[in-house]
Amino acid sequence: MARRRKHWGWGFEDEPQGFEAGPLVEHLAFGSLDVEEPAPLRLPPSRVDPPSELFTADDHERAVHAHGASYVDVVRAFRGEFPHAPDLVAFPRSEAELLAVLEHCDHARLPITPFGGGTSVVGGVDPVAGGVSVDLSRLDRVLEVDPVSRAARIGAGARGPVLEEQLAAHGLTLRFYPQSFEFSTLGGWVATRAAGHFATGPTHIDDLVESVRAVTVGGEVWESRRLPGSGAGPSPDRLLLGSEGTLAVITSAWVRVRPKPASRRGASVTFPSFAAGCHAVREIVQSGLAPANCRLVSAAEARLTFAGSSDLLVLAFEDFVEGADRAFSICRSHGGHVQEGGGGGGGAWRDAFLRAPYLRDMLVRVGVLSETFETAVTWDRVPGLVSSVGAAVLDALGGVGSVTCRLTHAYVDGAAPYFTVLAPARRGSEVEQWHAIKAVAGDAVLAAGGTITHHHAVGRDHRPWYDRQRPEPFATAMRAAKDALDPHGLLNPGVLWEAR
Repeated sequence: MARRRKHWGWGFEDEPQGFEAGPLVEHLAFGSLDVEEPAPLRLPPSRVDPPSELFTADDHERAVHAHGASYVDVVRAFRGEFPHAPDLVAFPRSEAELLAVLEHCDHARLPITPFGGGTSVVGGVDPVAGGVSVDLSRLDRVLEVDPVSRAARIGAGARGPVLEEQLAAHGLTLRFYPQSFEFSTLGGWVATRAAGHFATGPTHIDDLVESVRAVTVGGEVWESRRLPGSGAGPSPDRLLLGSEGTLAVITSAWVRVRPKPASRRGASVTFPSFAAGCHAVREIVQSGLAPANCRLVSAAEARLTFAGSSDLLVLAFEDFVEGADRAFSICRSHGGHVQEGGGGGGGAWRDAFLRAPYLRDMLVRVGVLSETFETAVTWDRVPGLVSSVGAAVLDALGGVGSVTCRLTHAYVDGAAPYFTVLAPARRGSEVEQWHAIKAVAGDAVLAAGGTITHHHAVGRDHRPWYDRQRPEPFATAMRAAKDALDPHGLLNPGVLWEAR
């Protein structure tokens, strides 16, 4: 029997929790030893009968597809609240079956929510208008490999571990590892312009896409030509990258792959201050070095994750490891203490990073609010943004809890600060508490010159700030594209543009 996903949290139903309340609450110095259990699963009956074997009205599947993986999603589902459950879930096994699903939805005027792995943390897969959640997880194969050009055509529903296993049979890797890697899919990465955990170089899925294939609600195929680059007008791929399931449903993509790395070299580097670490990271990337990992973790986050008590840089090189000595020298020139190898604080932090989605389920159960948000900003504004955003959110918490920061990605002209918020939750009022904190964080990020999202996508949660960030002529043009491709507004209503 196939394993079932949890209907409210991360992972599978048969997986052990892996965390104990006592040590967790003691470490945080807040939370409750009164560990809550998830509410029973109860959904109102579907308003629509399944028209064929491609659809199901099963309550468990409807609950799994009723939300993404944000803190609010987890809290609501944990308490048995499913305000946006789909009426049906569709599981097409091919593009032809997907076209049949879309044709039925179009004729019946049923809203459509494309669903990959359900890992959106910004309200991107919530079927707010009911209708049909179209699960693409069965389009999960590496369809073709071009070893000469180092590219592969992969189905949109292929999860990270699945596509890597299939590419490994050819001695290749996509080398794309977001934190959601276990469950997120290629189509979801493309639709949300996701970023992997490599800090420099080709880390955004944008950098790895060679061609995209999608289908519209009206049954038209949108497929761009495979090319290493092109200057022929606005890019057909770019219009789908970041479209978040609002223009067409992505079915496959040609992506750039590479041989698995032959060599690695890394270190944990501690600094006397976060500012000193920022100076080191900036000099490393502006010197032309391209470390695979260059993640600067604040001292507060290091303590939280048992990675030490100093500001910490997790630094690693792959294949061209000759740059490591130069990078280590730069770190030392800014007061860094270099510990080579995979241990030290960097190893502890990586372990905590991988376990974080599972930990959050336990945090909900012990009454701890857990939220993350991220941005990107130019180097001249990094110090001010980190300081002002952290202070604004901590003030919104009433000074109780913690706001920590790390730099996840580094560019020649800037970096991507990523914030983690932990605080005592007001049980029963977590959603209102979250909205208040989210509003303060979004306002503070834009005021400091950052983007409302670097790699979490827009969804519905970031819409108010996305509307303020984008140029209005661009918004007008994109609304026109939406009207042309989805005239009845069926695809993912309310994401990126106004729902009809």
